[in-house]
Amino acid sequence: MPKPSRLPRSGPLPRPRSPEQAREVLKAEAFPAPDVQEVTLAAQEFTSICPRSGQPDFGSVVITYTPDRHCLESKAVKYYLWSYRDEGAFCESLAGRIADDIVYAIDPRRVRVQVNQNVRGGIAIVAVAERHRREGGKGKRKE
Repeated sequence: MPKPSRLPRSGPLPRPRSPEQAREVLKAEAFPAPDVQEVTLAAQEFTSICPRSGQPDFGSVVITYTPDRHCLESKAVKYYLWSYRDEGAFCESLAGRIADDIVYAIDPRRVRVQVNQNVRGGIAIVAVAERHRREGGKGKRKE
């Protein structure tokens, strides 16, 4: 299996090829967790594409997690979220997909992802996905 790609240490970020490729970068850029109980990352400028109309959906994403062995690197998170700019996806499915990718990248004890889609057509959407680690294993969906 090829080694996951890494981001350049300085200069502009390359454009992500896909969310699948970007999640590998998210995993490769993770760093050892310091003694911290909770981390929150808030991205105020998030864009994806409506899979029905092809129009852009604007909003924000809030990621809150309890790390275990690794933390997310913020530059890698920016890169990862940028990968959705041309991706057709419903807001509700984005919350779950992002949560699953974070579990894949760092296997946190807990993660909560909130995707806030700005008002369009008079409706704003807020979607939340949570994952909690099973005893002795990888994270799982909250039941």
